[in-house]
Amino acid sequence: MARCFKCSADFPLEGRPGRKEECPACAASLHCCLGCRFHDSSAHNQCREPGTDFIRDRESANFCDSFEMSLAVGAGGGGEQESAKAALHDLFKI
Repeated sequence: MARCFKCSADFPLEGRPGRKEECPACAASLHCCLGCRFHDSSAHNQCREPGTDFIRDRESANFCDSFEMSLAVGAGGGGEQESAKAALHDLFKI
């Protein structure tokens, strides 16, 4: 299963998405920086993979050869951090 970076919808995905593939729920591009496991807004070029080209629009489809779909992405590209915040919040529900 994969998860859309924009709407957090889960959907089946085998292999790497094509450049023009879109989320079935919100039509966001799947092959984009915000949906990649190497995306890191604090890293140089916002990518942990060395030698990648600069991509100005991180939400749009691109031709990056290093792209790997992130299976832990949440809405807004927060991923693990958003999941941790949600789990913490759930601990203190009344």
